[in-house]
Amino acid sequence: MSAEIICVGTELLLGDILNRNAQFLAIELAKLGIPHYYQTVVGDNPQRLYQVIETAVNRANILIFTGGLGPTPDDLTCETIANFFGAPLIERPEIIEDITNKYAKRGRTMTPSNRKQALIPQGAEILPNPMGTAPGIIWEPRQGISIFTFPGVPGEMHGMWRETAIPYLKKQGWGKDIIHSRTLRFWGIAESALAEKVASYLSLSNPTVAPYSSKGEVKLRVSAKATSEAEAEKLIQPVEKQLQDIAGVSYYGSDSDSLASVVGDLLRNAKQTLSVAESCTGGGLGQMLTEISGSSDYFWGGIIAYDNSVKEKVLGINPDDLKEFGAVSATVAEQMAIGVKERLGTTWGISITGVAGPNGGTAAKPVGLVYIGLAGPERLVESFEYQFGATRGRTLIRHLSACNALNSLRQKLLH
Repeated sequence: MSAEIICVGTELLLGDILNRNAQFLAIELAKLGIPHYYQTVVGDNPQRLYQVIETAVNRANILIFTGGLGPTPDDLTCETIANFFGAPLIERPEIIEDITNKYAKRGRTMTPSNRKQALIPQGAEILPNPMGTAPGIIWEPRQGISIFTFPGVPGEMHGMWRETAIPYLKKQGWGKDIIHSRTLRFWGIAESALAEKVASYLSLSNPTVAPYSSKGEVKLRVSAKATSEAEAEKLIQPVEKQLQDIAGVSYYGSDSDSLASVVGDLLRNAKQTLSVAESCTGGGLGQMLTEISGSSDYFWGGIIAYDNSVKEKVLGINPDDLKEFGAVSATVAEQMAIGVKERLGTTWGISITGVAGPNGGTAAKPVGLVYIGLAGPERLVESFEYQFGATRGRTLIRHLSACNALNSLRQKLLH
């Protein structure tokens, strides 16, 4: 038994709307222990939707549709489903009454086009929509196939799922087992390198381990199926510990942890403080730090030293070094870190200077070249060079710079 999510709407294919409905439903299915192996997005085209249904019924038992339930001519989800299973559409008077009452409460009159929303396949149950005018359906058109339809509006769909769909599925026996996951987070290691280290774990059946990466970060998702979250945790924890030991210092946190939150906890526990000096990231590092509630416990502030005059006058960079080595250099990065640490009176100072692009690069200092400076207790001063490459783009280069700066401090704080 498995489910398939089918999201209907040309606006999804065009990228006009981010498809958060599929993400929501995937999480909810896991909570009920319902496996699902496919998600499909199809435009408002009855022929293509028909083909999608034809494929889905041969590989899934629960088909969950979102979108295409509105009153306009391109809203054809119910009609196409009914057509596929050879069932007539029946106008349900209770739906007409519900839509009429909702319009009346808003001081409006139901339009003739809304009658279309009252047409559902013969034999289907109404899936009530407390918020909007488009109801869904719950239907078993043939043995072993269950159909659920929801409007594409996330707020409406979420309420309908929780109030009606979940109780229905639990009555069918689902929800006795759940799928619970833990996401382990890593920085400073490539996905391929981590996958090689943990290769033997990728073939486990319960819990399962799957790698994926995004914007420089690598993740391992450990998922277990059990009768409760507590039982799933018992399966996950030993595997989680083994994966952490294998990855070593590359592992930095789990689930909702971020590099900024982890660094913040380390600073708070050590009763130490931090300030930052940023050039190419323009405040991005400070933003990451201050996104964490309570960061004022350890983060005292920052200086955006974009122009060289600010580097000299505010951070105290040696002008001769700026001329000889340039603003993008290890020497200047180290002086920036020392300067902000001393001027703000913190335990640690971090600096970032580089060429984020797309312009400004040279043969000697290409786009993507970044230096991170770190100044700490006992006159510790270090710098780190990164070559991110021009193809990553300005936004990603700045993001990677800030994250690597945090990771450099994290590793120091662990020792």
